[in-house]
Amino acid sequence: MYDIITIGSATRDVLLEAEGFELRKHADSPTGVEQCFPLGSKIEIKKIVFTTGGGGTNAAVTFGRQEFKTACVGVIGSDIAGEEITEELKKEGVEPLFQKHNDDFTAYSIILVHPNAERTILSYKGEGQHFDVNRVPFNKLKAKWFYIDSLGGHYDLFEALVNHAVENGTKIAFNPGGKELAFGPDKLGPLLKHIDIFAANKEEAAELVGMKSEEQEETLKKLAEICGGIVVLTDAHNGVQVLADSVLYSAGVPDSPVVERTGAGDAFNSGFVCEYIRSDDIKKAIQFATANASSVVTKWGAKAGILKKEDWGPWPLVEVEERR
Repeated sequence: MYDIITIGSATRDVLLEAEGFELRKHADSPTGVEQCFPLGSKIEIKKIVFTTGGGGTNAAVTFGRQEFKTACVGVIGSDIAGEEITEELKKEGVEPLFQKHNDDFTAYSIILVHPNAERTILSYKGEGQHFDVNRVPFNKLKAKWFYIDSLGGHYDLFEALVNHAVENGTKIAFNPGGKELAFGPDKLGPLLKHIDIFAANKEEAAELVGMKSEEQEETLKKLAEICGGIVVLTDAHNGVQVLADSVLYSAGVPDSPVVERTGAGDAFNSGFVCEYIRSDDIKKAIQFATANASSVVTKWGAKAGILKKEDWGPWPLVEVEERR
């Protein structure tokens, strides 16, 4: 019996920093700003870091470093990248329960880091897009909690995981990706009512329930009507809002150095779930989640800054407001 099993993506990440990555405002860009470099040129890379990522493995390392008995379910290829991900998880005390395919490569991300700590991610989904529900070892998925991350839009897998959890008394935390949210509230609703903790960023959550991203409290209330438990709404460097049992909790982000932001969301959401399981205290969960994410952004890559059990003490506790 595991304390928690994470299910989601596993990737090989390469982070690159160069002085030639320029920022330009562009009205047609989804974020309003584009990171550019001249076509046909050669740009010298100033720093390169090889690491691993993916929501499933990032969350698993949070739980592993907090000494939870943890397993991770995902998909890798029969290649060196897949082997490196597997070995890294084992070193973190996480048992990998990976599907392995031979017809594609392990998912791969090239992350272009700007000196201002923002980044652009070039993502190759590889074997991750071949998540096969028929190859999931459900007989081994015995845990107190599931942490379900992005599943690449495989609704059949999400449905099977939720049904398995309900049948076995396993609680569920869900941090969906865009492809899961694209199914909409009508299709997701019957499954979301079984979710104990639902976590998403404010833009994706608002789109799911047909609200504007700035209408955070209304979005939380609508999500609470659909979901069965706690709703966590993150807003990057602006902080978080959490709705639990009709109580609204909110917190900002402490002033801390930022090197680059890859994995901050995974660190926050898995940190929240981790401390909530441990203490059943929403305020403490927000505080640990904030500390975990704040630590991650001080390092390169999604995992280097994830806190170990003894690391939380030095981090200042963020103030959490409560409103009934």
